[in-house]
Amino acid sequence: MNATLDIDARIGTLLREYGAPDLCLAEALCDRHPAANVAFTVVAGDGSAYDLTFGELRERSRRLASALEALGVRPGDRVATLMTKSADLVTALLAIWRAGAVYVPLFTAFAAPAVATRLAASGTKVAFADAAQRAKLEGDAGFDGPPLDAIIVAGGASPGGAAAAGADIAFEDAIAGHEPQAAPVRAGGAAPFIRLFTSGTTGEPKGVVIPAHALASFVAYQEFGLDVRPDDVFWNAADPGWAYGLYYALCAPLATGRRSLLLHAPFSAELTYLVLERFGVTNFAAAPTVYRALRAAGAPPSGRLALRCASSAGEPLGAEIVTWSRETLGVPVHDHYGQTELGMAVVNGHHPSIAAPLKPGSMGRSMPGWDVTILNERNDAPARAGDLGRVAVDLARSPLMWFESYADAPERTAERFLGDRWYLTGDAGSIDDDGYVFFSARDDDVIIMAGYRIGPFEIESVLHEHAAVAESAVIGVPDELRGEIVEAFVVLRPGIAATPELVLELQRHVKERYAAHAYPRRIHFLAELPKTPSGKLQRFLLRNAARTQAGQT
Repeated sequence: MNATLDIDARIGTLLREYGAPDLCLAEALCDRHPAANVAFTVVAGDGSAYDLTFGELRERSRRLASALEALGVRPGDRVATLMTKSADLVTALLAIWRAGAVYVPLFTAFAAPAVATRLAASGTKVAFADAAQRAKLEGDAGFDGPPLDAIIVAGGASPGGAAAAGADIAFEDAIAGHEPQAAPVRAGGAAPFIRLFTSGTTGEPKGVVIPAHALASFVAYQEFGLDVRPDDVFWNAADPGWAYGLYYALCAPLATGRRSLLLHAPFSAELTYLVLERFGVTNFAAAPTVYRALRAAGAPPSGRLALRCASSAGEPLGAEIVTWSRETLGVPVHDHYGQTELGMAVVNGHHPSIAAPLKPGSMGRSMPGWDVTILNERNDAPARAGDLGRVAVDLARSPLMWFESYADAPERTAERFLGDRWYLTGDAGSIDDDGYVFFSARDDDVIIMAGYRIGPFEIESVLHEHAAVAESAVIGVPDELRGEIVEAFVVLRPGIAATPELVLELQRHVKERYAAHAYPRRIHFLAELPKTPSGKLQRFLLRNAARTQAGQT
């Protein structure tokens, strides 16, 4: 693309392409691209790598789609994955969509009960799991979800089971044992193709229904926000168990046919620098936590990076990171803003057609195809420049808006919309005369840690399961590396003593029953929780108490 691109025409083209009633996801994400073209360069933890072509993905995913259909998977059925970033994961996704099924991503840091909650809520029929994750689907690990028709296990020895209901099937056996699917399902642009769960302040996690035409928005961000060009070495380091990694590290690169890197290894700053240098990455995207970790690790070992663009999303990016990045990485990091329900909607875009000077503290301006503004909290009219208000999407002026509902949750869906004019993000902020949006805070209590959304309710529910806990409340507190970390305030049952050993026990309980990354880093014991006369928890008082205690230590 060039700087004189007709933006409105491009948005219209994307909407028609991905909104077509006969859209075939297998064609849009794989089959239309030349078979010899590289889809992903898969990088191992030691820096070795191999190329995965669209031809290989097509052949393997066609056979895997036949295996799913033999298991009774039909269009609209839900199929989940509990897998890390890998060639097998990409193959599984394409097979799911070839069969017309709806993909349910599961974050591999979740413990068995959190996995079970999402499988039950989505009505998942079949699941893929890495061999190392398979145990989380067993009752002995705390899994209490519905029985699955089959579990397809990747990356391990063949389980030796037959393809009968409830049996384990080895990933490679499923591929080798079936002929390629005759023809992929054409579900159309309006059909759901992902159900991704996002945490809220109260209640169970919400299932976001993502229609196939959302790909128009994903591709628009790849083009305008990130400016991924044919000659770029592109790497989005985000985990595909969450929106930014799924939408923009997998879906958008597959749709555009542009090669990108896929790191099949846990994160470390040293490994990130190695990959950036060894592969000559020119276009890099990651959460602020990654950049903070790189800064803490020092300069890149060789001092030679090829970066043209660096982008950040998932949580607010501090101005100090932008300054450090310009001096150390050679380019400033551009902050971008979005949600699971939107994808990216506000950007400091890299594409020449929308590029503008960076303003410290700003997430940027509305991306083409979106109109994001601030509503006055008193009367829900657009706020004056500089006034704090609610961050909202103008539906009439946002043709790329795709979110319509949470699965089976009409009341929670209604909370997001103000009439038929506005979508409410749940965030507070301001906008200046030039259209730059500035984030202030969430107007709920969701914790954003290292780019991951953590709902206080889920952690509190797990704490309440422990025999020592009478009540609990969870908040997020600022953390230099992760953005926020989890802290818990606990009221113990009568006769239970508050001890350091109990703190460790409660932390372990959350790791084992919810997620390893979301345990409370600090636990405070209180005689009672602060509440209003009507019994509503006053989290702001707990946040004030946490800040006071932090200042005293």
